[in-house]
Amino acid sequence: MSDLSLKHILEAALLAAGRPLTLEQMQNLFSEVERPDKTELRDALKELDADYSGRGLELREVASGFRIQVRQQLEPWISRLWEERAPKYSRALLETLALVAYRQPITRGEIEDVRGVSVSTTIMKTLQEREWVRVVGHRDVPGRPAMYGTTREFLDYFNLKSLDELPTLAELRDIDSINAELNFSDAGTVPDELGDPSAIDVTATPDDTDIQASAAVAWEEDEAQAAADDTAPRDPAEQASAEPPSEMLH
Repeated sequence: MSDLSLKHILEAALLAAGRPLTLEQMQNLFSEVERPDKTELRDALKELDADYSGRGLELREVASGFRIQVRQQLEPWISRLWEERAPKYSRALLETLALVAYRQPITRGEIEDVRGVSVSTTIMKTLQEREWVRVVGHRDVPGRPAMYGTTREFLDYFNLKSLDELPTLAELRDIDSINAELNFSDAGTVPDELGDPSAIDVTATPDDTDIQASAAVAWEEDEAQAAADDTAPRDPAEQASAEPPSEMLH
């Protein structure tokens, strides 16, 4: 590595990559002779993180690895670099995304049961186009309705390493702060069914165990499989309640 420190090499790689890098990917930057172990990499990353203390950049570990990013507090100024305004999403989309995140795997019909209204095709399509949500399996009931779960991209976007870092349900009641960050068009509160911790079933039933395991595998599947899942027969009750397709929000 000559006179260059491991910390500087990793910093350059993270900036040049423009995406999160895993420890394995960082190791592959080096020849076998000089390849650092993961402990050395983590120590160098800790030093780099300390260097960014009090500065506009930060080192963040997300689901896909480590990345260097602008601190969120600077968004009001940095966002002016782009003329195109960030898309705005509805309260209905926020509630749907929250239900998928906290109750996954979940079907569209189950989302509608909690919200008390139908979930439009546009909402589900938008969430999938954003790559925040995808089909992870099918419920073993008549019609085999598709079940939805969050993606690795969802975790990366919200600066999360895993679903364990999701805010608590009590924190989620403060939707105003989430709206401000994500440019949601309509502030409000989460559905009572979601906001009440006692109403959330966070334990998997025996039938759901394999499905939850498949959700992790689904992160590595290609988009062709997701498209194929969408063509599966739907529960008649869900099909009747679904709205006709309309233009995608984003």
